[in-house]
Amino acid sequence: MRQSSVRGDRSRRHQPDAQELGWDDSLYEGRSDGGGDGGAAVPADSGGRGRRKRRRGRRVLKWTAGIAALLVLGTAGAGYLYYEHLNGNLRKGLLDLGDGGLKKPEPNAFGQTPMNILLLGSDSRNSKENVKLGGAKADVGRKPLADVQMLLHVSADRSSMSVLSIPRDTRVTIPECTDPKSGEKYPQTTAPINQSLQHGGPGCTVATWKELTGIYIDHFMMIDFAGVVQMADAVGGVPVCVDDNIYSHDSKGHGSGLKLTEGEHNIKGVQALQWLRTRYGFEDNTDIGRAKAQHMYMNSMIRQLKAGTKLTDPGKLQALAEAATKALTVDEGLGSVKKLYDLGGDLNRVPVKRVTMATMPWSYGPGESYVMPKPGDAEQVFAMLRNDTALDGKDAEKKKKPAADPKPTTPKEELQVTVQNGTNGAIQGPVVGRASAVQGQLATLGYTAAGTDATLIAQADTTITYGGKDAEGDALAVAKALGLPKSAVKESSSAQGIRLVVGNDWRTGTAYPETAGGKQQAEKAPESADALNGEDKKACMKVNPDYTW
Repeated sequence: MRQSSVRGDRSRRHQPDAQELGWDDSLYEGRSDGGGDGGAAVPADSGGRGRRKRRRGRRVLKWTAGIAALLVLGTAGAGYLYYEHLNGNLRKGLLDLGDGGLKKPEPNAFGQTPMNILLLGSDSRNSKENVKLGGAKADVGRKPLADVQMLLHVSADRSSMSVLSIPRDTRVTIPECTDPKSGEKYPQTTAPINQSLQHGGPGCTVATWKELTGIYIDHFMMIDFAGVVQMADAVGGVPVCVDDNIYSHDSKGHGSGLKLTEGEHNIKGVQALQWLRTRYGFEDNTDIGRAKAQHMYMNSMIRQLKAGTKLTDPGKLQALAEAATKALTVDEGLGSVKKLYDLGGDLNRVPVKRVTMATMPWSYGPGESYVMPKPGDAEQVFAMLRNDTALDGKDAEKKKKPAADPKPTTPKEELQVTVQNGTNGAIQGPVVGRASAVQGQLATLGYTAAGTDATLIAQADTTITYGGKDAEGDALAVAKALGLPKSAVKESSSAQGIRLVVGNDWRTGTAYPETAGGKQQAEKAPESADALNGEDKKACMKVNPDYTW
């Protein structure tokens, strides 16, 4: 194996010093340099009862790619008691431990809402199996870190899915969180995002994502090392590709232990875990390369299951169901096998060609020891997901040529507009009086019937919602008067009249900022997101020349 001290130094850019973080994620026992590859990935599961349920479960499995469908399949023919037993295996936690109050998006004109699920891979060493698979006996008892974090966004009409990874050492503000079990309060701090899991559990990681991105999160699913191995075995392996021989191991204990020859391989079990954990050996030996490898793995599994891969061995399915339910932690809203099964059925509607895997655009922080969201590009991606725009750019192809804007139907002095303050948030805190300030501006513009709603909420983007096509012209006229872009105007089946929510993009003044979200909403992820389409069968991981053999 060829090695280079220069490359070795560069490979540590993304990983803060182990003493700073109080942990090490070396695969090899006894190492404490914090340089190994950590984190599981890709939660999975679902199923049914009887032959008809089993067939339906397999159809669900073809989509979920190991995320939700395997769990329920293990209950086929096992009866109610076994179903309840599996429910008892599931660990559950509160969805959000923060206090930001982010508002769930309003349903669209058809009553549909997007769905956002935060997928977490825990590096827990708090079981014999996880220590065996993850190494580092010294970490037994240490609170786990969320070393893999992916937001799965499914469009409101379920026609597309975008998955966004954030590198584990991205420096962010972690909001104040309270551990629901111990009552311990963790103050707001700035730290790598993977440490958020140690501040009370997955609910604090959810709160951190919401504050960072402004994206409402509906559910979380977290899995550990052992669960990944069991699930990879259950599907019979996943095809992956490397462009050179790779051995992820060096004399300092860096690496996952992954050893493959150049070309395509069907990996499962421990080898699948090694692939998902490999940082030293892919591209520039950072979390960025590891995220890309995880994206390739997930896309490949989706294609494999869509192509007709079936799970037919009842014994293996039962073992998988036991292992998976014990390895999986979900929010209380997903706290049963039935709910996971229903989720799998919902996801099943998304075609592979509309699946996009991407990484948050990033830039190095001072000293290149960690990364930060890339100014402009990261917010562009966050805004696309907030506005339910697929990262693949294909939503634009579906749009019809815009017709002329409808004319207002109500005199402005009679139009009732409700203005609400949406500047709440755990990190920045609310701006008092924003609803009154904008309502006053509307009055000066002739909208003297405008009023306010005193309920304080949190929302990233300023929006105007209306109900029914008859009100579209009036809503657009209000937007134009305030200088808001047309993209801020949205029809909602739940809207009562016209409602203007003043978001965190408009925290000061009575003129909407020119730079707030941009006048033109992005329709495709920027190049810096390194997007990968689900149908890309030619994707092959680039091997770092220092870790070949």
